[in-house]
Amino acid sequence: MHVRLLPIGVLSVFLAFAASIPMHSQDPKAALEPQDQFFAGIITVLNDTSLTVTRTVLGKDSTVRSFAITPETHIEGKPKLKSRVTVRFVTQENGDRAIRIIVRGAPQPKKQ
Repeated sequence: MHVRLLPIGVLSVFLAFAASIPMHSQDPKAALEPQDQFFAGIITVLNDTSLTVTRTVLGKDSTVRSFAITPETHIEGKPKLKSRVTVRFVTQENGDRAIRIIVRGAPQPKKQ
């Protein structure tokens, strides 16, 4: 009786191990497509072809990112220096390219 249970036990362990191995997509295009990302902050440099945004978080160093602006970039609002923006972008070989720029309203005055 114990001899019959041994192959079943070995097979069970093998199947449990095989089920825990992660499967990967066989479609190489899915891995190569750039993923959209978001970055929010204040515009510090602005021209016709690029935008630089600085994000400051309390207790951390400021983060600065530059984004290329192309004819395909959708801009909501009127970007100006010191405007708050959210940028949807993709990272490519030659840098970050803005897909959408959303200009946020002026910050609310602090209540005292």
